[in-house]
Amino acid sequence: QVQLVESGGGLVQTGGSLRLSCATSGGTFSLNTMGWFRQAPGKEREFVAVINWRGTNTNYANSVKGRFTISTDNAKNTVYLQMNSLKPEDTAVYYCAADRYSTYSSRKEMYSYWGQGTQVIVSS
Repeated sequence: QVQLVESGGGLVQTGGSLRLSCATSGGTFSLNTMGWFRQAPGKEREFVAVINWRGTNTNYANSVKGRFTISTDNAKNTVYLQMNSLKPEDTAVYYCAADRYSTYSSRKEMYSYWGQGTQVIVSS
């Protein structure tokens, strides 16, 4: 059973940085697409970034492009989201997601596995 566990969230000031981690277990070898999504209070869960395990394919939401970087560490079975130049509108619960297929999709419906989320709060 695939499990995803996020960590690294917290409170940061505008302009600050955080690095989120997503540790995977229980069948990581079968996963191809890893994504980060976020959900702010009262809003739909939205796409942030996606990567394949080799790290050769990435895609970002326009709202985070140039500020966030998604990466993988195959030895640690971990996916990261480095977030720089944070803004108050980045405040949300951030979720790691995974799927066995190489879809690299921005649609949350395409992901089979989800973590429990980690809270990010950016103060102004």
